Amino acid sequence: MPRRSRWMHLVTGLVAGVTLGVFLKLCLRSGSRTTMEPCPEAARSVSDLDPLNLVGLAPNETVQNSNRTLVFVGVMTAEQYLTSRAKAVYETWGQELPGRIAFFSSEVSRAPDLPLIPLKNVDDSYPPQKKSFLMLLYMYEKYGDKFEWFMRADDDVYVRGDKLEEFLRSVDSRKPQFIGQAGRGTGAERDALALDYNENFCMGGPGVLISQETLRRVAPHVKYCLKHLYTTHEDVELGRCVAKFAGVSCTWSYDMQTILHHNGSGELAYTSRLKTREVHRAITLHPVKDHRQMYRIHTYFKNFRIQELRERSLDLHRDISSALRELGVPADDVDDYMLPGEVPLFPAKVGEPGYLGDNKILGAPLDMNRYKPSEINDIVIYDFISKSLYSAFHSNPKRRIEKPLREALDDVIREVMEIINAPSRQRGRVIDFNELLYGYTRLQPLHGADHVLDLLLKYRRYRGRKMTAAVRRHAYLQQSFTAMEIRELPMGEPSPFEDPDILEKSEDGNTLPNDYEDFDESSVQQNSFFDFGKQKVKEALENGLMKLHENLPDVLKWNNKAFEEYPVHDRMVHFILPLSGRQEIFGRFMRNFEDIVLKSSEAVSLIVVSYLDSKHPLDYRNAELLINYYNEMYGSDIKLVQMGSNVFSRGAALTEGLKLCDDDDLVFFIDVDMMFNHISLRRIRVNTVKYNQVYFPIVFSEYNPDVVNGDEYNKFKGETIVEEIEAEQGVEEEDPVRSEIELANLKYSKEINDDNGYFRQYGFGILGIFKRDFLRVGGFDLSIKGWGMEDVQLFETLIKSNLSVYRIADESLIHIFHSVDCDKNLERSQFLMCLGTKASTYGSEKHMAYYMLNHPEVLWPDDFKEVKEEKGAS
Repeated sequence: MPRRSRWMHLVTGLVAGVTLGVFLKLCLRSGSRTTMEPCPEAARSVSDLDPLNLVGLAPNETVQNSNRTLVFVGVMTAEQYLTSRAKAVYETWGQELPGRIAFFSSEVSRAPDLPLIPLKNVDDSYPPQKKSFLMLLYMYEKYGDKFEWFMRADDDVYVRGDKLEEFLRSVDSRKPQFIGQAGRGTGAERDALALDYNENFCMGGPGVLISQETLRRVAPHVKYCLKHLYTTHEDVELGRCVAKFAGVSCTWSYDMQTILHHNGSGELAYTSRLKTREVHRAITLHPVKDHRQMYRIHTYFKNFRIQELRERSLDLHRDISSALRELGVPADDVDDYMLPGEVPLFPAKVGEPGYLGDNKILGAPLDMNRYKPSEINDIVIYDFISKSLYSAFHSNPKRRIEKPLREALDDVIREVMEIINAPSRQRGRVIDFNELLYGYTRLQPLHGADHVLDLLLKYRRYRGRKMTAAVRRHAYLQQSFTAMEIRELPMGEPSPFEDPDILEKSEDGNTLPNDYEDFDESSVQQNSFFDFGKQKVKEALENGLMKLHENLPDVLKWNNKAFEEYPVHDRMVHFILPLSGRQEIFGRFMRNFEDIVLKSSEAVSLIVVSYLDSKHPLDYRNAELLINYYNEMYGSDIKLVQMGSNVFSRGAALTEGLKLCDDDDLVFFIDVDMMFNHISLRRIRVNTVKYNQVYFPIVFSEYNPDVVNGDEYNKFKGETIVEEIEAEQGVEEEDPVRSEIELANLKYSKEINDDNGYFRQYGFGILGIFKRDFLRVGGFDLSIKGWGMEDVQLFETLIKSNLSVYRIADESLIHIFHSVDCDKNLERSQFLMCLGTKASTYGSEKHMAYYMLNHPEVLWPDDFKEVKEEKGAS
């Protein structure tokens, strides 16, 4: 073949290959698994979309006849964020707008579950100038006469629809308006932006609001603006275009920084505490980089809305109660009161759907004296608040303000300031909270909390004669309690939808029971042609079995509810016990395990992770022999993991024990000093919920029995205490007949009171968790050696995860007293924590007070030292 002919064939083949590749790129789109979409569906142009149907707008719906045509929000996004940020926006605040929402992305973007508009000839390159201007043009051409306002938003902004509606209805949309957070750029780039001294722009991040009139003036000229760009900043060029053709600039208003709020923390913005004045006052929050935080913020504002509705309900109940008192209707007759026309005032009664609550409780008027004690012992004493908290009958009269009370006061003061500043805009002034000088607070469990606060405020008037002054105000506040609510906890939730570890296929090739279908593919599309016959056979078999099942008598049905037991109560619990020496204590634990588990065949397994204690080497072998004894005696399967002479680490021990469990097993980390019963097992099973909740019980820790029963800790020296023996009256009652389980529970229970011990609020070593959840959060920090800290680190990790941490005082879990030896070679933080635990387990405050009074040389050592020296000198 001639050389020129070969080159011609090579060039022809190259051109044909490139052409075919471009065709496949444009006309075929890979599904998330194996399917392909034909070209006409995937490459449809914008003109093929029905703009009204896309956003759910009826053809006859206008600003005059609809409440959902106030604002149209255009969200700029990119293909890579369609399933994360864009989806989060649409599922949260996008559902609560006083208008409609649509997403604008590149030409190749697809998301059938979103109202997505792929802009023709637009890609996802940054900066998105072309995307922004063509979005405005599209909004004008398709929706220009359908909405009063138009909003340009990013996919990392959160918008509060209720506050946005309140704000927009106070502004005239018939005038050219360009509303946003005004900016002129940094000092270094101001010259490069080519802005005149009186020009500015609306920063795009927190959102930009454009009135219908402004859009009408600007939209026809967007192509001109695109051809005359001075910078790469999209929001700067939009501001320049609006100023040129609409004759308005961005709003010069300090308030815009508050209501269109931008947080300069970047990726960490809005990831911590949301209960701040800035968050509560804002209409938009920017940026929310992590789409999971979008759901968190939305949940917070939904709860806030629920609180507002409850307050409104209380106000209505009080108005009803007040009106009926004026009419002379007795309080007991209010529930059955009939309005004119025999219409009941409260149609739904207790237990019925739509029940509005007990008006006698909810309608009680605000009154600081509404609780009237019948005797002096019932008086609820106020606590005094200053820099510290002072209580008349607390064992520690002066102490720091506890975090729950501090947070409650912050909430109360914030709400008070919002009420005070509600009419601020009309009056041209603002009042800021400066300091709580002092206050009084008390809690009445049946009624609510009362507060008397002395507030130092800062008054600023910005209209008329400007001034700033410090003022003091007393606030008399009452927080009423409403009726009790009962919420059913989930007992076995499906796995999280977005968890990749849960969505992956199992080893045998079958997906897990909760596997999902692609959001853009039907189940038929996911199966190949060769699977079609299998589907038909499977469906026919399932239909036949179901018909057979329906015709069976109830007693033979395989899913008869009457014969099922609630599976949670019989769920297997896997105890994991770290052990280093302490053979006598381990024997006591095994007797407890024998009585509660082995004798009653409870669904509980035990994994002991044993370390060799150099001080007691025989305990290592004795523990193995004891476990073998119980396995032979009861035919149980108590497992032993021997770690030898490795350095003891509780985290490493529990991690080794976990290796013997399956991913879906419920495990319970326990210590050898713990005592438990059947109630403990039930609570572990009920309170630990896979994918949702872990159980951190607050155990009861015993004091030193020598202190609890010692004379010098319970009375003064020389004092004689006469115990009064109550005279027996009447016939002695017989002990009730108890079951073996009840007797076992009593055997492993202790009297709970302040003299015997305390609930170890700051102990986190006892934990119920599913192994899968443990692995998802990363487990223990295995670099921690020796006593403590590994449980605190895990607790903090779980708090930050999406799992709920359930903590409650559990009187069935008893930590038996043992002396604590703190190794001075520990890390400083571990050593101090060990000393704190040692001190707290010694005895109660009463015991310590008696000891100090009986041993004054401990309180005043210098004085006794001087006396001793004087006696020695004499």
